[in-house]
Amino acid sequence: MAALLCVAALLVVATGEWAAQNERDAQWDNLRRSGEVQALALRGVATRYNYLPFTTAQHPLVRQLLHHPASQEVRDAANAYLQAVNEHAGSDMLYVMDPQGLTLASSNWDTPNSFVHQNYRNRPYFHDALGGDTGRFYGVGKTTGEPGLFVSAPVHDNGRVIGVVAVKVRMEPIANPWEQLRDPVFVTDARGIVFLGSEPSWLYRTSRPVPAADVQQLQHNEQYGTGWTPRPVPWMMRQQGNQPGAELHLEGNGKRYLAFEEALPDLGWTLTVTADSRVVTVARQQAWALATLASGLLVLGALYWQLRERRLAENHQARIGLEQRVQERTHALQQAQAFRQSMEDSLLVGMRARDLEGRIVYVNAAMCDMVGYRADELIGQLPPYPYWHPDELDRHWNDSDTVLAGKASPQGRENRLRHRDGSDVYTMFYTTRLIDGHGQHIGWMSSVVNITAQKRAEEQQQQREAQLQRVQRVITVGEMASTLAHELNQPLAALVNYAAAAKSLAAQDKPELLNETLAALSAQALRAADIVGRIRHWVRQHPAAREPCDLNAAVDQSLALLLRAEARRHSVAVRLDLAREPVRVSADRVLLEQVVLNLGLNALQAMQSQAAPAHGTELLLRTAAEDGHASLQVLDRGPGLAPEIAERLFEPFFTTREGGLGLGLNICRSIVESMGGELLARNREGGGAIFEIRLPLHQTSTSAATLP
Repeated sequence: MAALLCVAALLVVATGEWAAQNERDAQWDNLRRSGEVQALALRGVATRYNYLPFTTAQHPLVRQLLHHPASQEVRDAANAYLQAVNEHAGSDMLYVMDPQGLTLASSNWDTPNSFVHQNYRNRPYFHDALGGDTGRFYGVGKTTGEPGLFVSAPVHDNGRVIGVVAVKVRMEPIANPWEQLRDPVFVTDARGIVFLGSEPSWLYRTSRPVPAADVQQLQHNEQYGTGWTPRPVPWMMRQQGNQPGAELHLEGNGKRYLAFEEALPDLGWTLTVTADSRVVTVARQQAWALATLASGLLVLGALYWQLRERRLAENHQARIGLEQRVQERTHALQQAQAFRQSMEDSLLVGMRARDLEGRIVYVNAAMCDMVGYRADELIGQLPPYPYWHPDELDRHWNDSDTVLAGKASPQGRENRLRHRDGSDVYTMFYTTRLIDGHGQHIGWMSSVVNITAQKRAEEQQQQREAQLQRVQRVITVGEMASTLAHELNQPLAALVNYAAAAKSLAAQDKPELLNETLAALSAQALRAADIVGRIRHWVRQHPAAREPCDLNAAVDQSLALLLRAEARRHSVAVRLDLAREPVRVSADRVLLEQVVLNLGLNALQAMQSQAAPAHGTELLLRTAAEDGHASLQVLDRGPGLAPEIAERLFEPFFTTREGGLGLGLNICRSIVESMGGELLARNREGGGAIFEIRLPLHQTSTSAATLP
């Protein structure tokens, strides 16, 4: 018996650790997906206004201001221009500084916290732009005291830098939703300082020691305020061996979190998402409960066998002390019954026994608590039972008939029950045969596990993921709408005004003024067309410089950004057939990665539009180099390209997807052609489509070319 108890104890411990590891792996997977989505949203907000300083620096009025800073007329015009641009773009502040860091004009020139006459020469973004580069810097504002992301660009004149244009961007649109999350989310800079997150008390505190030289630099730059001094965060991060993340120990309340870090190398930041590690403990405890039930049944069986052997031995000694032995046997049975009853009452798992007709003959206390009915109200009941859910009566009848027919699944069955108070209870039923002391089948014994908390947690997680994806879509659409509205607002308003004036002049019979008004209206229409042409020209000819890029690296980066997470969400396998050596081309790395990502997402959507093909749902990405050209192919198993679709595939605004804009493939082809390549599409043998990017191989003997 002692050996049996040891085996049962080892079984309980091993089952608990196995369940805890499975739950931990699931949490790491959820954190990884959440980190990918949050990183995309964070990068989208951080880079949303990168174009604004560069565009503003090209305006002649800005150069005129830097050449004539003492002219009040020029200052007023520049202030009005910056204020109008800032309002239309939706940024926080837009301002111009001279080479000494003094602000000459600002979009908030008429507010108490105006940047005008303020000097920002100690800010790194000012020095980066003054050196001819684009600057990026996150810090607390010297004038307003409010934090934000500062992006700067130089103002060139005849090959020299004569000033700096900077824009301030508020990061609250991405950080505010984090405060609604249950678990902490935060972002650290390259020095390990927390500067953005859902816990206000952690802001500007250090997660690792900061060298004295860096502390002096930060205090000189006033990056985190004038009185900033390094203070450690109130938690400790511990690595977990071969786990994909670390464990965060919070001081004070002793809470522990699983922490997953998502690096943003292009911004120099690190995003950390966390999940409460208590879910792992709950999974371990539930597994212990199930293992305890199984071990208890094993011990009860062994105890019954022991009592049976004792009874046989007592029969051989029946003539000696029969009454005494009867008393001893009765006492032993009472002890066994008390032991069994105590064990059943202490179980967290519900137990229910039924006879061969489906009549309930036994329920334990845990089962009664689970459904809200007393034992005397349930014993003797035939189907339908009072706790069956009224919305799933057909399913309950089918499950009951299956069990009574001896076809119960050994893996258990999930059921939704209705508690006496009207609430829903989610359970797992595990049913086995009930055998009497003579080996006869007399009914069915079921163990019932309450999984309501687990179901609620899964629903909350799904809602959280859907909300994050919805935020990303809103950000993307907002950027497009903001650009088009800003560019087309003025000519469209002018068209309306001139049309109203023409109508009035026609009624007054003033042909000369009417002709002038119609000519002005036509000019505004041409201006709107020119704006659309410039937007299309910007899409086709991106101003960034080309550089040597590896097609294999572009595939890996696209997978890491979003493609692998989307494929996993659609249950599509991703397979790579990459060249063994790097395939180097001259291209804009960011735009090339965006083209690969867009083609991959189109392939995933195509495979979701039909039933699973005979070859299975698989996304294949292949690279190769031959005859002086590089090739990157995206192959899917979707419905393929019908002839009428293939002819118009790359036309603007042509789409077969409901709610689509029809611009994605047209923009992708324009980007590839701007890099000297071509984008091809054809049907795949066996079903599906192939989209192929062909680019000239990079020549190492020549310098990298720039995009026109």
